[in-house]
Amino acid sequence: MKAHLLYVEDDESLSFVTKDNLELQGYEITYCEDGQKAMEVIKQNNFDLCILDVMLPEIDGFTIAQEIRKFNTEVPIIFLTAKSLKEDKIHGLRLGGDDYITKPFSIEELILKIEIFLKRSKITKVQTVDNYRLGQFEFDYKNLTLLGNELNKTLTQKEADLLKLFIENKNEVIKRSNILEQLWGEDDYFMGRSLDVFISRLRKYLKSDESLKIENIHGVGFRFHLPATV
Repeated sequence: MKAHLLYVEDDESLSFVTKDNLELQGYEITYCEDGQKAMEVIKQNNFDLCILDVMLPEIDGFTIAQEIRKFNTEVPIIFLTAKSLKEDKIHGLRLGGDDYITKPFSIEELILKIEIFLKRSKITKVQTVDNYRLGQFEFDYKNLTLLGNELNKTLTQKEADLLKLFIENKNEVIKRSNILEQLWGEDDYFMGRSLDVFISRLRKYLKSDESLKIENIHGVGFRFHLPATV
């Protein structure tokens, strides 16, 4: 079955070329030229991946992403942005975005990122239920929930993937580069800043249990400390 992608872009020339190339790759594309139309179609379709331009007429890409995350915490969201400011990119990730591409971009780069996210989503969907006891918390990977100590949190897919990676390598040092390559598909500066955002989130969620700690190993990576009974 063809993967169904939502593509929102107001640049007519860019959208024509991009949509044409994605369809040649075998994807089914629902295209919207403004945010208002996108807000309508996201409630009527189940997309496998969303590509959102940030600067849009009517409603911007960040607002669309927030709306998507209200009812779908799993679908990958890739932002397209002409902004090079790190703060803007980090803001998008905090809203639930999974990745971003800065304009101008190559079609090859976009296709590669799409393939990485779709492959990861496919693997996630066929996995059996993964339940973990983390100190005073219960982590349900399949349902993206982290419960305990008065916390009832629905994680984003990226947060859940990162926490699961830490659990599978508990009490061992994981190289920063390995985390980036496994979860983001590449190791570069901006992906590293994205990782820092997600590390901060997990630390915030788990801070009420002192037996759990994500230790920063300077210049190397991280170690996730779990009680020996986990």
